[in-house]
Amino acid sequence: MSATPSIYTSPSAFPNPQRLRLFLHEKGIAAQFSEVIYDMAPGGEQRKWPHLKMNPWGETPTLELEDGSFLSETAAIVRYLDQLYPGRKIMGVSPLEQGQDTMWENRIFIHVLYRIVTMFHVMHIGLGPKLELTHNAQWGEHCRKEALSHAALVDRHLSDGRPWLLGGEDPTFADITLCVAIAFSKFPVNATPLDERFEYLDAIWKRWQARPSFQSAYADGGSGLNELAHLKK
Repeated sequence: MSATPSIYTSPSAFPNPQRLRLFLHEKGIAAQFSEVIYDMAPGGEQRKWPHLKMNPWGETPTLELEDGSFLSETAAIVRYLDQLYPGRKIMGVSPLEQGQDTMWENRIFIHVLYRIVTMFHVMHIGLGPKLELTHNAQWGEHCRKEALSHAALVDRHLSDGRPWLLGGEDPTFADITLCVAIAFSKFPVNATPLDERFEYLDAIWKRWQARPSFQSAYADGGSGLNELAHLKK
């Protein structure tokens, strides 16, 4: 492989690779990787054999390591890179911070972001039959309600005025997942904009938009959000 490690991702509208991309910019190491962006079309490269040899699940992101092996699953890649590279530890410094970050990241990923992702997949066929195997509008609406009810709990947690989920001066990985969850909730066909429904989620969304890492992570113009179109480079 080349001296520059490769990361296989998707446009910024897609939540999991975007969580990794936002982490890379927040960590300040994005320039140290060669990014291969799959277009995620219905017959896209992510589901063809060259990528399936790297990641049999056919999902993004996938990180190619120096020895030619591969690491996939966003949280796994982030944990590896956070420990490997110097600089601020995005997943927390102390054992308590790391535990708290994992707790909140799991809550947001499972109960908010994944619910919205499931809603997207079962209510729409835009990614084609290779990915959209089930159409179930009722299940999609159930997932929407679940996402909203759990987002309300996150909003309540932020209501004490803390800038980020753990209460520190800088965001952690849990905040990254929350940011991406808000962005995906605003994707036009999802029509569940969390920032419009919850005061403190709106505040954290605005706080993210002011960060250089956010602006760089969304510079590909692939978010599908008109309000971020000006970030395209």
